[in-house]
Amino acid sequence: MRTRVRGWRWRRSPLRRRSDVVEAWTLLVVAVLILVGAPVAGTAAARWAHGEARSLSMEQRAERHRVRAEVVGRSGGSLPSAQAGRQHAYRATVRWTEPGEGTRTATARVPADTGQGETVNVWFDDRGRSVLPPVSETAVRQHTLTVGTCAAGGAVLVVLCGHFLVRRVALRRRLAEWDRAWARTEPQWTHRRA
Repeated sequence: MRTRVRGWRWRRSPLRRRSDVVEAWTLLVVAVLILVGAPVAGTAAARWAHGEARSLSMEQRAERHRVRAEVVGRSGGSLPSAQAGRQHAYRATVRWTEPGEGTRTATARVPADTGQGETVNVWFDDRGRSVLPPVSETAVRQHTLTVGTCAAGGAVLVVLCGHFLVRRVALRRRLAEWDRAWARTEPQWTHRRA
């Protein structure tokens, strides 16, 4: 049966080596960094990502506008493309009426199941080009959560890699100390000369 003495690396003992103390302190630092540092890093990265995504969303909302347009016809040979929300979209000719400017016609992305004569929401930028809808609040939250989680996970990974390296160096030093101690002790036990 094995007896486990807690905290033996912290107590004074003739068997305690310097590498044991370094390893104990490293373990304490690793625990603090994982329990405190990783959440702080994740939160900081998430706040930064939220601010960036929010400003991009507002910028897109300012420069893009939505119009209700009637599908006039499909563009010849247009291939489907994936749009936000994983819906397939095709390019089609649409027509709408703008107040003060009259009827306008343009090519825009419309859902794949849209038929001729149906009315759809289409987004255009300031130059009249068909664009995707602005980034939604849900996408901003998902981006924030993803960046925060990845940053916290990355911080934990860096801390654990550092701990692994310190333990590896401590183990090598411990083995070197044992070799030196055995080189001093072996001649006394075996009555051999080195």
